[in-house]
Amino acid sequence: EVQLQASGGGLVQAGGSLRLSCAVSGFTFDDYAIAWFRQAPGKEREGVSCITGDGTAEDGTYYSHSAKGRFTISSSNAKDTVYLQMNSLKPEDTAIYYCAADFHLLCKYLSSTTHMDYWGRGTQVTVSS
Repeated sequence: EVQLQASGGGLVQAGGSLRLSCAVSGFTFDDYAIAWFRQAPGKEREGVSCITGDGTAEDGTYYSHSAKGRFTISSSNAKDTVYLQMNSLKPEDTAIYYCAADFHLLCKYLSSTTHMDYWGRGTQVTVSS
């Protein structure tokens, strides 16, 4: 059974940091890309970041414009967890964050409408001003 579960959300002050985790199981990590999405009430889903399970893949990471320079995506050595380190958080980062997986996705093509094969439950991130 394919499972993804996001965790690590919480309440943080503007300028602070959080690290989200996505625990993955039930599939071969190297054959997939893992992406972080977020969605706030009344707003479109947004692709935040993406990483390929194969660390040697060309064009293997992606960051949205808002995430670039502040967020960092990484995977554990055991390839059972994907992290999203979020620094310099802003109130506009407040959203539910989801992790998702797709077979052989090229991360550079990630968008709000990108089809993903598997989705996990989200974790709430709230950034206070």
